[in-house]
Amino acid sequence: MRARRALLRGAGGILAAGLVGMTVLVVEGWVAARRQYISSDLAPTVSGSFGGPNAPSLRLLMLGDSSAAGLGAEQTEETVGGRLSELIASTERRVVLDSVAVSGSRASDLGPQVSRALVRGAPDIAVILIGSNDATHFTPLYELEEYIGEAVRRLRGAGSAVVVGTCPDLGAARNFAHPLRGLVGWAGRRVAASSEQATVSAGGVAVDLAARTGPVFRADPGTLSEDRYHPSADGYQLWALALYPAVYEAARSVRAPG
Repeated sequence: MRARRALLRGAGGILAAGLVGMTVLVVEGWVAARRQYISSDLAPTVSGSFGGPNAPSLRLLMLGDSSAAGLGAEQTEETVGGRLSELIASTERRVVLDSVAVSGSRASDLGPQVSRALVRGAPDIAVILIGSNDATHFTPLYELEEYIGEAVRRLRGAGSAVVVGTCPDLGAARNFAHPLRGLVGWAGRRVAASSEQATVSAGGVAVDLAARTGPVFRADPGTLSEDRYHPSADGYQLWALALYPAVYEAARSVRAPG
């Protein structure tokens, strides 16, 4: 009888702790969702020409969410697309940068973005940054893989090289309090792994941004913008440097026109 009572008390304690923990997560999620974030209207233009006018040219296109749209940066050159364009241009290439990225996008929004991109003509290199919003909204992984895989296949079928930057380390975002930050970080890792699998299976190149830049983001608050969620110019530079080896290899395979 005593053992049974002890078990019941233990089970009741576990249930109570679980309910308290769930309540804490709900409250923290409510607070995080109502923070003041940078308005998407403040994202800089992600387009332009880089490099000498007589250098062999290539077209670089950005797709994805606010990270591809450069939210948190103040000017084109500070965005991932701008940084990559400058790096490629330093190899005596002319880069024509364009973007169809939309802040707040999830993997399900890639289809319309690819359609808009292909209307303009297939880019030489497509860089996709997606996954953060899927992680925070807990998109089913099978849906995520389907959307990303289809986007990569369509771009590859049109002749574009595709580089996908997978979900960054959301555990480094300081807009989330603990323990919610840990949960979101875990969700981000799952999204990143599924994104990589879908990308590679569809013929693209995946870059694990969390693994390559997460430790720096966790250590240096200056990598985040004023809302403590979107990257700053320094954060975007880190991402661009992580992506550049794959983008550079893609640029090497682009034949000069004529």
